Amino acid sequence: MRSVRIWPTPCDRLPLTDMHAETCSLPIGVFDSGIGGLTVLKALTEALPQESFVYLGDTARLPYGTKSARSVTRYALQTTALLKDRGVKLLVIACNTATAMSLDALHEAYPDLPVVGVIRPGAAAACRASKSGRIGVIATESTVNGRSYEREIVRLRPDAQIFAQPCPLFVPLAEEGWCNGEIAELIATRYLGSMVENTGIDTLVLGCTHFPVLSEAIQSVVGPDVTLVDSAWTTAEFVRDMLARRDICSTTASRTLSFLATDGAERFARIGGVFLDRPLQAQDVEIVDL
Repeated sequence: MRSVRIWPTPCDRLPLTDMHAETCSLPIGVFDSGIGGLTVLKALTEALPQESFVYLGDTARLPYGTKSARSVTRYALQTTALLKDRGVKLLVIACNTATAMSLDALHEAYPDLPVVGVIRPGAAAACRASKSGRIGVIATESTVNGRSYEREIVRLRPDAQIFAQPCPLFVPLAEEGWCNGEIAELIATRYLGSMVENTGIDTLVLGCTHFPVLSEAIQSVVGPDVTLVDSAWTTAEFVRDMLARRDICSTTASRTLSFLATDGAERFARIGGVFLDRPLQAQDVEIVDL
């Protein structure tokens, strides 16, 4: 599979004073509508091995992609409030739909909290990867209809042509762990067969954090000449740079990983292990109310 992975260098460790050493040791918050954002968490943990993380999956209200902007913004504000209470020093919205619909609201509600979405890093990676400027975007219906990727790509590369395709069934496929095999390939063909045939794209943005686990099925349909862009890795780079700019890189020798969900600890652990590529137990997942 051809994919874009821009690997961050380790966060530069700057001299700390006692006044902000405590801030540096605080965790980074990451949230998604479910477990798809674990693809972003995986990239973050590999890129920033010294940082601690708190991940929250709003599994009780999954999926966000079919909800209104008003509802998604309300969910994002509630989720952020909980993570802020857990003392996070930076927030990553590991959900394309929530990024598109609520990023501005979160900046306004929490002006002192650095908030990073996944759309801008993904769009930048797509612009770098494409030689022809013909770029496909697959995402949830809400993300496609909101045209956030299109605006960001055109801002960075005015000559680009964007071809967007909603793929709503990819989210439940990923959440069920049906990432490979006949069913995944049949659905991928239904969504993407005509796109590749009729548009001549050379780059395809996986515009939902659930989609990277379906990369094998997607690549088999679009062919080896189309580069898949997973925004998780460029988001990790963006976070690394923001930590360094704000001088809040952790310098602790050990880190913690905490997992929160709003429903279904057993299911979260079972499917989440596939996304993280490591075992995850139900007792590792704390159920919370928002």
